[in-house]
Amino acid sequence: MRRADIDKRLPTCLLVLGLLCGLSACGGGSEGSPPAPDAGGISLAQRSQAASSTAASHAACAAVQPFYWEIGDAQGLLASGRAGGDSYDAASSMNIASASKWLYAAYVAQKRAGQLNTADIKALHFQSGYADFSSCLPGQTVATCAAMADNGLYRASVDGLFHYGGGHMQQHALNLGLGALDNAGLAAELRSQLGSEIGLSFSQPQPAGGVVSTAADYARFLRKLLKGELQLGRLLGSQAVCTNPIYCAQASYSPSPANEQWHYSLGHWVEDDPAVGDGAFSSPGAFGFYPWIAAAKTHYGILARRDGVGSGFDSVRCGRLIRKAWFAGVAA
Repeated sequence: MRRADIDKRLPTCLLVLGLLCGLSACGGGSEGSPPAPDAGGISLAQRSQAASSTAASHAACAAVQPFYWEIGDAQGLLASGRAGGDSYDAASSMNIASASKWLYAAYVAQKRAGQLNTADIKALHFQSGYADFSSCLPGQTVATCAAMADNGLYRASVDGLFHYGGGHMQQHALNLGLGALDNAGLAAELRSQLGSEIGLSFSQPQPAGGVVSTAADYARFLRKLLKGELQLGRLLGSQAVCTNPIYCAQASYSPSPANEQWHYSLGHWVEDDPAVGDGAFSSPGAFGFYPWIAAAKTHYGILARRDGVGSGFDSVRCGRLIRKAWFAGVAA
């Protein structure tokens, strides 16, 4: 065929090709089309169904029902549900206990513009030697709580060792100049750095365990970490230390499962046990509130419920199965 004939037919060919592309939605989808599978070939609907089925039916999850769960990414909520009844939802207010630690660590990182000093790191790694904290009273300040009983007791024998407890952050807050703050003052101070859109209050002036909040508000915090809007987002998992005294001499006490080897970063756990871990970052609370961020820092999740003291790792056992199901697209 002559070049002149090709040139004459080219516009017609392009027109036909354009019509075909329009009919087949080349390179994209129409408003009525189902969500396309992600890079792993798993659709959002598959992931949501897998997570929902796991939450409803797996034995580890049945054991902690009722609860609310959600999974999202930096842009927002992707899926959620209520398992075992409708006792909880995203707006349910509850004491989140040790999930407070992640918030306080983020506050410190923000206050320091991401440049933590040695004292900050020791306190946020629970290596500062303040290992005998019990609790605060609602009407106290940060300072009067630190002075109560053995809350402010320093033990040189555990200085430099990981010893999980609230005393490290209580003393750190005191040294940071927050001693005069009561519940309302401490909440306002944290929100001044984390963002006023994050709703939280304190039931007692304890940075490591006194926060009262909701899944919706904590999700806002996690999304800010994912988006890099908070300094701690880029520090997740940094300088993590071993925590289980059964496996390392650098640890004194850990509430994590005795048969698992977790690490601890700045106010949050790294779930990197060689056998069952997936590297997620988390901060489970004693009453069952379990927030997490995936190791790849692409997604977050929350399992929200309120139970008795010591329920945190029961929520972990369920929550990590929901996470596994989400990423696999198959119920656990």
